[in-house]
Amino acid sequence: MKDVLKREFEGKRALVTGGAGFIGSHLVDLLLELGAEVHVADNLSRGSLSNIRHVLDRVVFHHVDLTDFRNCLSVTRDMELVFHLAATVGGIPYIKSKNVRCLAPDVVMHTHMLEACRINDVEKFLFTSSACVYREKTKELNVFKEEDAYPANPATTYGWAKIFGEILCRSYFTDYGIKCAIVRIFNAYGERENLDPRWSHVIPSLIRKAILYPKVKFTIIGDGTQERAFLYVKDCAEGLALAMIRACNADPINLGSDEVVSINQLAQKIIKISGKDIKIEYDLSGPKGTYKYCADTSKMKRVLKWSPKTPLDEGLRRTYKWVESVL
Repeated sequence: MKDVLKREFEGKRALVTGGAGFIGSHLVDLLLELGAEVHVADNLSRGSLSNIRHVLDRVVFHHVDLTDFRNCLSVTRDMELVFHLAATVGGIPYIKSKNVRCLAPDVVMHTHMLEACRINDVEKFLFTSSACVYREKTKELNVFKEEDAYPANPATTYGWAKIFGEILCRSYFTDYGIKCAIVRIFNAYGERENLDPRWSHVIPSLIRKAILYPKVKFTIIGDGTQERAFLYVKDCAEGLALAMIRACNADPINLGSDEVVSINQLAQKIIKISGKDIKIEYDLSGPKGTYKYCADTSKMKRVLKWSPKTPLDEGLRRTYKWVESVL
């Protein structure tokens, strides 16, 4: 697969917005490995230079606010490929409560980025959408197909901002012929994810608690019967690169794993890695998100001719080792 990608990306001028963030920094690593000339645009509100410090001498870094159209014009100039990952992000408490702060800047930024790409004749544009565009239909496992997102009814303004970005991509593809890929990422995890307990997602949160236990309680939000399928971040980056070359018709595609686990099962896997005798506690008062869901990956496999290759147990071991080194 790397040979296929290298033929497509070697020598290409590629911009990664949000490239100092969790997923973005891994995509930057991959594009450099494939021989691309990589530019990174990030305002560092959530991303960190520490995520790309090891490659700072090999990329062009732009510390910019992409809600300013002039900055979007500047960073997209002379680019052939634009991976647009920048977004207002946070954990469940954030996307459940910060409505305007999730919606307004993202709507502005997505609009400015696509218009700048049109003006600067960017060859291809990839928009990272999210599983948050879907809404659960059943208390059993929701296996979301791409068509399930419409008619749109996401539960949060974060999801609405992603819907808006998808519609923009389709419009620029139809009106101006800009080749656009739309990728809905499901539950990415791995090294460099945010460890701040106020914002972190379930895997880094539980790993952090396991490492710090018993000084920190090992608490699960909800009753632990929630179900998810998690996508290791390096696999996610590879899927994004493949979507840029194989799915540029503005037709959304899920990017996820088929390995579904309950949060209780996930917790037990993390406890096993820790080697500790850990007592699980439950917080039934906090926001729990969609109860049980995963991606229908049939379209991903058909269009991208690809599936993620990192089993959850292996990805968790790598992530645990990284969190341990940071803490």
